[in-house]
Amino acid sequence: MGLVNKGFVLWFTGMSGAGKSSLSVPVTEALRERGLRVELLDGDEVRTHLSAGLGFGKADRDTNVRRIGYVARLLARNGCVGVTAAISPYRAIREEQRRLADEQGAAFVEVFMDCPLEVLEQRDVKGLYKKARAGEIENFTGISDPYEPPESPDVVVRSDKDTIDEGVERVLGKLEELELLPRAG
Repeated sequence: MGLVNKGFVLWFTGMSGAGKSSLSVPVTEALRERGLRVELLDGDEVRTHLSAGLGFGKADRDTNVRRIGYVARLLARNGCVGVTAAISPYRAIREEQRRLADEQGAAFVEVFMDCPLEVLEQRDVKGLYKKARAGEIENFTGISDPYEPPESPDVVVRSDKDTIDEGVERVLGKLEELELLPRAG
C-alpha cells in the first residue's frame, strides 16, 4: 500500500510572485478534503513568526530554509503533511532538506513554480521587482541574488501558462502516483 496515510513534506519553490502561495493553499485544502492532516508553512508567515530578525543574505536565507525544513519534517514524522511555500532560492539547501527528510523516513516532494522573470516583473503584485531594479531592495532573488531552479523537481507548474486548477491536479496526481495520497473515488 506504499506510504498512504504517512506524513510527508510537500515543498513549493519558485521566485517571488511565481504562485507558491496561490497554489499551495488550494492544494492544502484538497489534501484536507481527502482526509490528510496538513499544515502550511508559508514563507511570509514563517519570516514573521519563526525567522523574525533574519535578513536576506545567503547565510540568513539558508537558516530560514533550514528552520522551515525542520518544522516540515517534524510534522511529517508525526503523520502530518508539511507543506512549505517559500522561495528557497538555493539548490544545495533544498537538496539538503530532501536528504534529511529521506534519512528520517519522510517522503519529500518538490514542486517548482516556474515562471519567466519578465512575467514576474509584469505581475509584480507587491511592487518588489520594481524596487529591486531601482536598487531599493538588496539581495532580491532573480535580480541581485540568484535563484537556482531545481534540476529534477517532482512536479513543475508553469504559472504563466497553467491554471491553478491544472496545478492542483498535477500536484495531487503526483502524490497519488507516489502512493502518498489515496486515489480519488
